[in-house]
Amino acid sequence: MNTRTTAAALCAAALLCLTACSSDSDDHTTAKPTRTSSPKASPTPSVDKSAAEKPAGIPPEPTAAKRAELLRALAAANPDIVKYEDKAIDAARNECGAINGGARRLDWLAAQRFTYKDVTTNEVQGKQINQALEGIGFCKG
Repeated sequence: MNTRTTAAALCAAALLCLTACSSDSDDHTTAKPTRTSSPKASPTPSVDKSAAEKPAGIPPEPTAAKRAELLRALAAANPDIVKYEDKAIDAARNECGAINGGARRLDWLAAQRFTYKDVTTNEVQGKQINQALEGIGFCKG
């Protein structure tokens, strides 16, 4: 009797496995996950960076004549830094933030800000950059 009970249990288990593995109503290989309804993300509002930059002492981005004047002044300190004009303008604006914010070691900071890609600026040049920025009044905005 034990043999019959074990055999019957094995057959029942095998039958359950077969019916669980094959189903006529659902094709699991082509089933796609269903999406749950979620609130749509609102588009990111445009941020007016100048509103945040002004209190930080960062002047507005220069245009036309002021940009050319700034690039000439920077080139006098280190001709290589204006090789990448947009980077030089951004670095000058950020340096003004340090100047206007009363940061320490301004010459070192300028040397760091104006060192990028294949351009290296030392502290002596950093001092010249700061003098140029103040000389043309760029940091006053």
